[in-house]
Amino acid sequence: MSQGTETYKTGEKLPQIRSIALIALGSNTSSPLGDPTETVRKGVLALVESLGVIRRVSKYYRTPAFPAGNGPDFVNAVVCLETDLPPEDVISRLHEIEAEMGRSRKTRWAPRTLDLDLIALGNHVLPDADTHRIWRDLPLDQQMERAPELLILPHPRVQERAFVLVPLADVAPGWVHPATGRSVKEMLAALPDAAKQEVVALE
Repeated sequence: MSQGTETYKTGEKLPQIRSIALIALGSNTSSPLGDPTETVRKGVLALVESLGVIRRVSKYYRTPAFPAGNGPDFVNAVVCLETDLPPEDVISRLHEIEAEMGRSRKTRWAPRTLDLDLIALGNHVLPDADTHRIWRDLPLDQQMERAPELLILPHPRVQERAFVLVPLADVAPGWVHPATGRSVKEMLAALPDAAKQEVVALE
């Protein structure tokens, strides 16, 4: 066998390709496991057990609820991890963890024990570039009324949300949005200073 090649027996499982997943965590109401800060900590541990190898965890930040006035302040963080799971399986695991933490999905953007958002997985643009553009450009009033039936990756609102981009800069400052070509630094720079100042690191 030549150098740099490998052979596998028939039926042997081939090595899985691991991708970088960026996952945002948020909590603004106590869960069965504790207050929002403790719930986010437990959420990070659950990600380790369910999805793969965590490479970096951001600082924890306190941020106002979104939309404004829609409940108590949030504790937010972002995790960078490696996983060999496809996007649909990652989403299923995130929903399972949310349910374990007492998350209810009755009302959109309501206060919640734990919110886990898959921000990006590798260079996936799902379901396709044109559909992604439609959801990325959706006006706020329509965002509040409509929810996609298909998985949209990267998260269509990432470029608008300081509470995601500020902790994202902690864990993946070199990440470039595969649909827009904009870096985390560029997306942050485009946000109003007032929005960024609302994201305050916890001691």
